[in-house]
Parts: sequence; C-alpha cells; structure tokens
Amino acid sequence: MPRIAPISEAVGHSVERHGARPSHLVQILREVQAELRCLPGPALDELARALRTPRVRVESAASFYHFFHSESHGAYEILFSDNIIDQMLGKREMMQYLCKLLWLQPGKLSEDGLVYVESTSDIGMADQGPAALVNGHVLPSLDESRLELVAGLIRDQKPLARWPRMLFEVADNVRKAGPLLGQAFEPGSALRKVLKQGAERTLAELDASNLRGRGGAGFKTAVKWASCRRAQGSEKHVVCNADEGEPGTFKDRVLLQSHADLVFEGMTLAARVIGASHGMVYLRGEYLYLLQRLEAVLARRRKDGLLGKGILGEQGFDFDIEIHLGAGAYICGEESALIESLEGKPGKPRNRPPYPDTFGYLGEPTGVNNVETFACAAKIAVHGGAWFAGMGTPASTGSKLMSVSGDVKRPGVYEYPFGVSVKQVLSDCGAGNAQAVQVGGPSGTCVSWREFDRRICFEDVPTAGAFMVFSRDRDMFEVARNFAHFFAHESCGFCTPCRVGTSLLRNHMDKLAAGKGSAYDMVQMKRLMHIMLTMSHCGLGHTAANPVVQTMEKFPDAYERRLRNLDFEPAFDLDGALQTARLITGRDDEWAHIVSKQP
Repeated sequence: MPRIAPISEAVGHSVERHGARPSHLVQILREVQAELRCLPGPALDELARALRTPRVRVESAASFYHFFHSESHGAYEILFSDNIIDQMLGKREMMQYLCKLLWLQPGKLSEDGLVYVESTSDIGMADQGPAALVNGHVLPSLDESRLELVAGLIRDQKPLARWPRMLFEVADNVRKAGPLLGQAFEPGSALRKVLKQGAERTLAELDASNLRGRGGAGFKTAVKWASCRRAQGSEKHVVCNADEGEPGTFKDRVLLQSHADLVFEGMTLAARVIGASHGMVYLRGEYLYLLQRLEAVLARRRKDGLLGKGILGEQGFDFDIEIHLGAGAYICGEESALIESLEGKPGKPRNRPPYPDTFGYLGEPTGVNNVETFACAAKIAVHGGAWFAGMGTPASTGSKLMSVSGDVKRPGVYEYPFGVSVKQVLSDCGAGNAQAVQVGGPSGTCVSWREFDRRICFEDVPTAGAFMVFSRDRDMFEVARNFAHFFAHESCGFCTPCRVGTSLLRNHMDKLAAGKGSAYDMVQMKRLMHIMLTMSHCGLGHTAANPVVQTMEKFPDAYERRLRNLDFEPAFDLDGALQTARLITGRDDEWAHIVSKQP
C-alpha cells in the first residue's frame, strides 16, 4: 500500500505550495486529504496554525463538503453515482456486485482497511452510466466485466497510475453539432478581433447578440459585463462557473474536454472588456480527471502569448487563469456560494445585493459566467452580434447545448438553435416511448407526454442543459423521490425552510413509497412545499419542491395508488417493532400484538 505522509509534512507542503493563503483552504484540504486519506483533528489544528486562521474556520470548511471526511476511506475510495439515470442503468446492481466481489458492505471500510464503497450525487456521466469515482477519478460505463477487473486491481493493490487507461476513457458523445461544437475555432482569433475593435465595440456586439447566461438563469451577459466594467475596484476578476452539478447535465464537461481554448478565450476577452487581470475556473471536484489537460491548455496559451503579461503584444493587457477544484457541493453552482468556496469558506449563498459584479471575490468586482456562456462570447467576438442573434428566437438567441440521457437510443450532447421543440429532440435521440422529460435537471421543468410540442427557450421551457427522458415503463413517483433525496442531501443548511423542508419532504416521499401514505400526507406536503418556495434563502430551496409539485400535477395516479387511507397513517409501525421481542419469547398470540391479528 502507498506510504501515508506524516501530518506535518502533508500540511507543510500544501500550505507552502499555495503561499499560505487562507483563500485557498479548500484546495489545501483536498491535497492534505489525498496525502493522509482523511482529515483528522490534528491535521486541522496544524492547518489553522500554518494559515494563521481560526481553527473553527478550518473545521467549518472541512465539515461542509461531501468529499471531505475525518476517518480514512482506505487506499481506494469508490463512489457510485446515484443519479436517477444511473439507477435506471443498473447502479444498484453494479454496486452490490462490486461489494460482493470485495466482501464488504456499502458505507463501511473493508476489514483490511483497503477499500470503501458508497454512493454519491450525480457525477456528470449520465450519458455513460452507471458510473463511479475511484479516488476522485471517473470510471464510466460500468458493467460486471469492468468491475471484476477493478476488484482484481484493488486486491493486487495496484496504484491508479498503473490501472488500464481504458477504464477511465470518457467519450464526448456529441450527437448533433452546431456553431459551438461543429465549427473550427482558431485560438487567439477572438482576442485579435477585440484588440482591433476595442472593448466598447466588443461590448456593443455582445449586447447586439442578446446572449443570455447559459447556466439556467438567463441574465443578459452584456449587462453583467457592463456593470462590472463600471464598478470601482483596485482589482477585478473573471470567474468561470464549471461546477456542473445539476443531475443529468454534462455538456460543460464536453466543452472543457474538447473545446477548452474556446472557453479560456471567452474568459480572456471578458477580462479585456471589464478590465480584469485575474481569472479562475471553479472546476467541480467530480471532473478532477480534466485538471491535467486543462492545465496543459493554459500552459500552451501562455507560451503562445494568449495568457500572461502583454497578451498578443498589447502592453497592459495582462491576464492569467488558475483552476480551483470543488469538493462535492451542489450548492456551489450558485454564483455567490461558488465565490465563498473560492475564498476558502463553506459554499453558502450570500445575501444579495450586493451582486458579484460589484462585490464578488475578496470583495472586488467579479464577472461570473457559465462555461457555455464564455464559449458563446468567444464565437460572438469572431463572427459578430448579428450572426448570433440570427439563430434561435428573438428572446433566446443562439444555440443551446443539451445533455440528453435516460430512455434513449443515442444519449449524448445535442446542439440546437433555441426554439427547438421537445418532440424534435426526442425524435433525434431515439426516444420512441417517452412519457416525460425532465428539462433543466431536478430544479427545472417536468414536461409530460401531453406537452411535447413545447419549445426549449427562455420564454417557454428554460434549461441549463439537462434533458432526462423517462419511458412509459418508468414510475414518475420514484423519479421525484430520487430528486427529493438529492435535494435533502445537498441542502447547505443555511436556512431553516430548506434545511428542514427538504428533509421532511424526503421523509414524506419515503412514507408513501413504504405504502403508509394518506390524503393527510398529500396536504402536508403541499403546505411544506409552499413554505420552501416562498421562504428559502436561495434558489435551491425555491426549486427543491419542483419535481414533487410537478409530478403530483401531471402524474397524479403515481401518488394516488400509494395512498393507503384517506385519514392519517403513521409512518412508524409499533406492532412491527415488537416482532423481535415476540420471536425471543416465542409468543405470537393476540395479546402479544398492539392490535388484533387479522384472520
């Protein structure tokens, strides 16, 4: 087994590498855990001293993120993606099969301290599921033969560097390409255009394009950049939100894997427009496998004069990009929570206003955009705003990348002009028996078979990119229950309506699934969901009830057949809890039961 470094050595090396900056705490915690296999109390003490920061701050960050743990998970930590699509593709069976091969139970370290197997939230591989992470690296398209190979490698204690590369190969699965994915892009072409026409003209072209944010909210990009350009600050920042955590979404993964120049170019032209010198990519922890290749692209761009001091020979055009890795927190997809994480804190959403364009990273003006948005901006710089506005609809210009998964013959990434119908996407991906599509992930819109003529655009069905298809063989109640568990797991705990509400909603759904539901539960769920929608602090709580609300409305039979009584039915079975005592005493007569035995 690999050597475990002493605590002082692991902490010292990482702190030194990051210049002892408390703002890099999440990155330091990742590196220390990789060395020690966990984050024990003495390591947190050492970190607090080395960073000269309160111990409570270190502890709060270490306890917030799902990928951090205080006890060892062994030399091999395997986390199976628990997205509903992975479950449909056999996640449970594959996880059980691996546990059987390795003689262990999920959630428990093996007796020899070698391996740990558990579930995790969606890892961005819905087109290649079931999938898992091994020590943070993606294992796509799992089946029994692959798991047998994995089990053998673990038994032989082979380091990951010596595992067959084919186990880690992630395909782009681009099924339909458009202007973003299908047209060649020359690195530097957008920057040369910006330097020729100037920042003001570039911003005007962006405004004419009517580009709206591709992360789901749809805020106009030119307005955000103009506000950041006007903001006062000694330094400004550009942040790329690559925390693609919405279940069923993986299109940013493809952009970063095969079109990174396009994304980095968009960030650099944004820096020119707003006057920033510092850029950051917040890369979700599940995309660790992309880190090395992204760093290589950045190095090449520095060498070619597209990053660093005096970009393309333009004096004063100084801008560089660093990559920060997340550590497993869906909430960090929200831009203010992402900035908190970049500052080394728990990723909890801020009160707004002020917004990041005036008060962002380290309290300075910050332009935050999605991966796809930056890619679009680079294309607009080259081809002009009118070219982009000529695609899509007047209110939703350009093209949109769709992450298509589920009950389809051809899962993958599809690029369409905005305004495409749900029916057209279903036809292209080979979904001939669909009853519903979850557009935009769990927090988005459930489109039933009666609504397949609806269009993908901000004025009808907006989306960050997920397009999960469910056939008529699927139980939409179970789909909604999976999403309820997801939101309960991912709530950051900042506000009571979300922290408590998501847990109670999950419990109600589990009660219905156990056959103990009643009309009373349905009423309580509706009241609860109203509180979450109107009183939660951020978008997670506002949208967490969406899957249940919409499936209740569109698939009422899925709920009604689970209602046992019209009146209240308790979730706890007191008589059933006494079964062990009856077995011990050998009694099963009428007086040994809380209620009379039924004939």
